[in-house]
Amino acid sequence: MIIASACFRFPETSADPFPEEMNNMRLILLTIAALIGLTVASCISDEITTSPSARLSFSTDTLSFDTVFTDVGTPTARLLVYNRGDKGVMVSDIAFSDPDGYFRLNVDGQSGKQFHDVEIRAKDSIYVFIECFIPQTESASPHLVSDRLRFTTNGNVQEVIVEAWGQNVTRLKNMCVSSDMTLTAERPYVVFDSLVVEKGATLTIEPGAQVLFHDKGSMRVYGRLNAVGTPQNIIDLRGDRLDNVLPDVGFDILAGQWQGISIAPESFGNRLEYVDMRSTESGLSLDSCAVSDEVKITLLNSWLHNSRENVLSANMANVESYGCVFSEAPMAVVSLTGGRHSFVQCTIANNYLFSAVLEPLLCLYHTDADNSLENSRGLPFMQAQFLNCIVYGLGQDLNIGNLDNTDVYLRNVLLKSTGNNDAHFVDCIWGEDPLFYTIREDYYFNYHLREGSPAIAAGNPDFVTSLCLYDMDGRDRLANGRPALGAFVYVPAPDSKGKAASMRRLQKLL
Repeated sequence: MIIASACFRFPETSADPFPEEMNNMRLILLTIAALIGLTVASCISDEITTSPSARLSFSTDTLSFDTVFTDVGTPTARLLVYNRGDKGVMVSDIAFSDPDGYFRLNVDGQSGKQFHDVEIRAKDSIYVFIECFIPQTESASPHLVSDRLRFTTNGNVQEVIVEAWGQNVTRLKNMCVSSDMTLTAERPYVVFDSLVVEKGATLTIEPGAQVLFHDKGSMRVYGRLNAVGTPQNIIDLRGDRLDNVLPDVGFDILAGQWQGISIAPESFGNRLEYVDMRSTESGLSLDSCAVSDEVKITLLNSWLHNSRENVLSANMANVESYGCVFSEAPMAVVSLTGGRHSFVQCTIANNYLFSAVLEPLLCLYHTDADNSLENSRGLPFMQAQFLNCIVYGLGQDLNIGNLDNTDVYLRNVLLKSTGNNDAHFVDCIWGEDPLFYTIREDYYFNYHLREGSPAIAAGNPDFVTSLCLYDMDGRDRLANGRPALGAFVYVPAPDSKGKAASMRRLQKLL
């Protein structure tokens, strides 16, 4: 117990600075303080109980590492061990049932397989840190490993189950694809540094494949990328952290897990279909050096999201996008400079979590309306159309509000801004909330439409071609007549929380 005292300065005088009543009061206060100190000391006993009824409490009865890559050590998991009794206890033994198993211990800063005579004082706790290392096997599917961590106190044995799923992976280090190559769905791939598709080569990624990138990992395409999934077998392009950053929230909710994909100027005819690409530093970036008569990339029913910069950026490229969601970035979610672009039935949204949003969701540059004439270098201005789309989220929606003298058109687009239709904004919905299922504060991102959304049946059916007739869930956009705006067919209450099947697949992290 700590008793704080204050220093007083009294005027120089021969009189007693403390009258008798003040001395009496001080004596009473000191007596009370001493009694409190004795009471507190009596409650916190250093005595060690030997009673077999003494029991420990634990922060969890099952500690799970979820999925662990084989031949790679896990992040450290923490277990809190409590002594809630009024007397201290001596834990005579802490050890796993299998001393030669896959799990390792650290108790009070010491690593080892077994610990003896660990004291936990009354009303106190200790930390136990656990790591896991699973050797590689031939299995393509995840396999469960488990053990029991035993605590023996006064002959009383208590156990905590510790488990992990071991996943064998194919490791790609400094990988250069110089001839046609296919990545299958048999087991995940982990790119530890770079994956480069050289000129003349095609990298094909099959439905259901998982390509995971280690910290700073990247893909650079000089040849061609052909990643084509299906509604039932989405292709995953993401970081390799499979643990949780928060309880029940996957680590890949954090942007910047890996660098992203860049398509070099000489690469054309790339394709992403039914792809979930997320948690990047710079997203998908395209450069074509003003070659706009050849399609740079076709994006179909894919979700590109959660980047530390842009989700999609294109410089003088030709981009065709159908039924896609672009979301979550502090910079422009979609940034286009010059080039030719067609975005049909797309959702461009922003609910970024981890910093302020610094730019509008959709930024259009070199349009002949953005003061870029002096910087044009003779390059052609942008040609772009946005049809049956939604542009809504944090920050502004567009960086330019007047598209006069441009070749940019937004037709049947729901915008966050208030405004009026004209020759470049045709049949648009202004200043309305599309009513997504997204709940940002709950880390839940779902861009399906809720009941009552103004985007329902607001699309023009003439814009729905064979490329975007079916949405990411495989639903027909014209089944009920006029299509909804954005990437998803409206379905009344998919379930109690509005989590449609494809979104559960796409958001396995949640």
